[in-house]
Amino acid sequence: MDVKAFYHPPTFTITYVVSNGSDAVVIDPVLDYDPHSGNTDTTSVEAVRAFLEARSLDTHFILETHAHADHLSGSQFLRRVTEAPIVICHRITEVQSGFKELLSLEESFPVDGSQFDRLVQEGDRLEAGSLDIGVLETPGHTPACVSYVIGDAVFTGDALFMPDFGTGRCDFPKGSAEALYRSIQDKLYTLPDTTRVFVGHDYQPNGRALAYETTIGESKAKNIQLTAETEAEGFVAMRQGRDSGLPAPKLLFQSVQVNIDAGRLPKEDARGHRQLRMPLNLLRSADEFGRPNK
Repeated sequence: MDVKAFYHPPTFTITYVVSNGSDAVVIDPVLDYDPHSGNTDTTSVEAVRAFLEARSLDTHFILETHAHADHLSGSQFLRRVTEAPIVICHRITEVQSGFKELLSLEESFPVDGSQFDRLVQEGDRLEAGSLDIGVLETPGHTPACVSYVIGDAVFTGDALFMPDFGTGRCDFPKGSAEALYRSIQDKLYTLPDTTRVFVGHDYQPNGRALAYETTIGESKAKNIQLTAETEAEGFVAMRQGRDSGLPAPKLLFQSVQVNIDAGRLPKEDARGHRQLRMPLNLLRSADEFGRPNK
């Protein structure tokens, strides 16, 4: 089994192509987006397509680990060029419902997950030719996070990062530090210690070089936030305290409204323009002059 990583520096995201022979899946593709100009681009996801085509790979699935809050998904472009179905956790419906209300999306916006081709849950298995993919529900960062077990590797999205960075934040709607603790201790850390771990982001703490692969054994022994010996109470207190001081992701509202719609950009309006909703003071209320409310 081969794992090819594509790093997206603006969002610290890693997209993976996992292949065996001619069979492949793509995990967490990225659509380029410039928040200053509002321009999108497919340069990053075109590199993924070029890799697939150069090696004559048959893409069976496009796997999303969750509805990302820091980058726009490139899944729709890949779906068009590969005809591969888009997969996400069945609990995406909870994320859709929450953000539909928060962002005042159109009443017609579906919250049943029907924008995606396949909804998976704990214990499901996906057959991708010679690749066998297991699904672990690993909520905490969001309620709809999953990790994909493929061969001797697990792809953890935003649940578990490199040992020197720790774990995913849990302060998004319906996020839960308690749930993340259980996801890691009771599911990820019960995998064999030799299991390779491929993370969803690498923020390169202290300026170190890019790293995106570790092991379950190394994580259990050295993760700076959650080792196999870490008690739940201590982790939850740490995670909640840390999250309370973190700024919102730079692309939170742009990303979520696209990604809960399976990576579709908003439909064109009567003038042929596509508009994203950008709420003011949604995370901290303010009066009509912009002064934060006490």
